[in-house]
Amino acid sequence: MKQSIVHIAIIVKDYDEAIEFYTKKLNFELIEDTYQPEEDKRWVVVSPPGSNGVTLLLARASKSEQESFIGNQSGGRVFLFLNTDDFWRDYNSMISKGIKFVREPKKQEYGMVAVFKDLYGNLWDLLELNSDHHISKRCD
Repeated sequence: MKQSIVHIAIIVKDYDEAIEFYTKKLNFELIEDTYQPEEDKRWVVVSPPGSNGVTLLLARASKSEQESFIGNQSGGRVFLFLNTDDFWRDYNSMISKGIKFVREPKKQEYGMVAVFKDLYGNLWDLLELNSDHHISKRCD
């Protein structure tokens, strides 16, 4: 049996501002932006550059119940983990583009890590995993 997670939905306030943030500040690629008239919504998918794994589905909140979770999808915990092949390149690029880091870079046994907020306040880890980390081995 083989299964995989294809998309992770992240609730956003506005499609266009979310696309702008992910493509301009995080350098993600816009994979799809398709209007679905029957539901009056868009199917918007973004992905980190060079990634062939899970993508983010940017899902605009359509109810007040959903709006209350914008920026707090995981109850204040780190929500998503962005692994990179060059921590300092991406960290410095993100700083120059106004990304707010809430925990400074730190060397851990698994690699380098710093925590940043996305445009709505969700927390992310920026990671460069050591080459001997079990996830790094799977990506080779």
